[in-house]
Amino acid sequence: MSIATLSSRVLGFLREIIFAHIFGASGLTDAYHVAFRIPNMLRDLFAEGSFSAAFVPIFTGEKSKNEDDGIRLFWTMAVVLLILTSIVSIIVFIWAPEIVTLLTDDKFISDEERFLLCVNLTKLMAPFLTFVSLAALFLGVLNTYKMFFGPALAPASFNVVMISSMLLLPSYLESQGIHAIYSLGIGVFLGGVMQMIFQVPMLYKKSILTFKGFVFSSPRVKDVLARMSIGTIGVAANQINLFVTTILATGTVLGAVSWLSYAFRLFQFPVGILGVSIGNANLVHFSEKWKSGNKDEAISFLQTSYLSALFVMIPAMVVLFVLGEETVNLAFKRGAFNAKDSEMVTLALKAYLIGLPFYGLYKVFSPSFYTIDKHRVAVAISSSSVLINIIFCLSLVDSYGFKILAFGTSLSMFYNVTMLSLYLTKHLGLKLSFFFPLRFFKILISGTLTCAVIMYAKDLMYDFGYSSPLVFVVGTFLGALSYLMVLCVVGDYHFVRSFLNKLFKRKSS
Repeated sequence: MSIATLSSRVLGFLREIIFAHIFGASGLTDAYHVAFRIPNMLRDLFAEGSFSAAFVPIFTGEKSKNEDDGIRLFWTMAVVLLILTSIVSIIVFIWAPEIVTLLTDDKFISDEERFLLCVNLTKLMAPFLTFVSLAALFLGVLNTYKMFFGPALAPASFNVVMISSMLLLPSYLESQGIHAIYSLGIGVFLGGVMQMIFQVPMLYKKSILTFKGFVFSSPRVKDVLARMSIGTIGVAANQINLFVTTILATGTVLGAVSWLSYAFRLFQFPVGILGVSIGNANLVHFSEKWKSGNKDEAISFLQTSYLSALFVMIPAMVVLFVLGEETVNLAFKRGAFNAKDSEMVTLALKAYLIGLPFYGLYKVFSPSFYTIDKHRVAVAISSSSVLINIIFCLSLVDSYGFKILAFGTSLSMFYNVTMLSLYLTKHLGLKLSFFFPLRFFKILISGTLTCAVIMYAKDLMYDFGYSSPLVFVVGTFLGALSYLMVLCVVGDYHFVRSFLNKLFKRKSS
C-alpha cells in the first residue's frame, strides 16, 4: 500500500510544485485555498474522519458473520452518505457568499475581486464533497477485503486530473475572458469524480456492487450513525480550529493562507506516504484482532504500529527541519514563487515539523478508540486540544504573526497524543514498556545522530560552494543512510529489514 500511496503523494507534491510555479502566493491564491478549504473541511466531517472510523469496525464485524449482510450495510450507508453530502453541497452552493464571509477576515472581504473569486470557486467545488466522501467509503470497504494497493492509488487519479487542468486550461480560460485560477476549481470537480469511479472496478471484482437490498432499519446502521454523530463532534472541533486559524491567517498579511498551505503540504508529505498507510493498516488489523477476542495480539500490533510511525516520522522531521530552506527552494522557488515566499514557507514549515511525530502517532491511536468503543473519549480529547490551540493562537497571533498558527497546530497535536496515550494506558492496562521499549530509545539515538550528520554535511557542502538542490539531495541521502546504519549497529537490523520489506511489498488481491 505504501508504494501506491507514495505514487499518489508524489503526484500531489508535483501538483503543488506546478501550482506554485504558475500562481505563486498572492491574494488570489489565498482565495482559492479558502474556497478549497470549505469542501475539505466537510470531507473530513463526513468521510475521512468520523464516518470511516465508525463504519469500518462495524462493517468488518458484520462481514465476518455474513458477507451478504455486510454488502447490504455497504449499500445502505452509501445511499445515506450520498443523501447527506448532496444536501450539504447544495447548501454550500446556495449560501457560498455567507460561508466565505464567515471564514475570512474583514481585510479579505473588503477586496471585492478576491471575495467574488472565492465565492465562485466555492460554488464550483461544492459537489467535490459528495464524490470524495463516496471514494473514502469505497476505500474503507476495499481495505477490509485486504485490497490496499489499488484503492490507495485512487487519490493519484485526482492529482492527475488537477495537474492536467493546470497545464491545459489556463490559456483557454484566459482567451475566453475567465481568470486562469478557475482551472483549479474545474480540476477539483473533475478530480473528485475520477477518484470515486477509479475504485468502482475493484468493488465489482469483489462482488460488492452486487445489490443485496437495503437495511435502513438495521441496528448496525443506527450504530454507525450514532458513532458517526459522536465522532462528528470531535471532527467538528478540529474544523472549528481550522475555521479560526483561517480567519486569523486572512487577517495577517497577504499570502499568509497560501504560505501556510504550502508548508502544510510539505509537512503532510511523510504523513501521507507512511503515516496514513500505517494508520489505515492498524485500523483494519487492530479491529480484526480485537473483535475476534485476540486482545493481546491487538495490543501487540498497536505497539508495532506505534513504533513504525516513530521509525519514519523522527528521521523525516530531522531531514525536513535541518534542510527546511533547501526543501522549500527545491520544491517551489521558481516562476511566480519568489524568495520572500520561500522564506515565509520555511518559517511555517519548521513550526509545523515540531509536531510531525505526534501527527503520525495520532493517525495510529485515534482510530483505535472506535474499535474499543471509547470514541467519546477520543472526541473529548480532540475537542479540548482544539480549545487549547484556539486560545493559544488568539493570544499570540498579533505578536508573532501567521507562524504562530503553525506552531499552535504542533502544540495541540502533542497534547492530543499525550492524552490518548494516557487513556490507552489506563483502559488497556498498558505498561510503561509499551511506549518506551528499548527500540524507542534506539530510534531516538539514531535520529539525534542523523541530525548531527546532516548539519555537518550541510555546512561542509556550503563551504565548498555547492548549490542548494545538491545540498538537499546529498543531505537527505546521508541522513537516511546514517539513520538506518545506526539502527543496525545498535541491534535493530531485523526491525529495519522487516519494515523495509513491508514498505516495498505491494499488497493487492
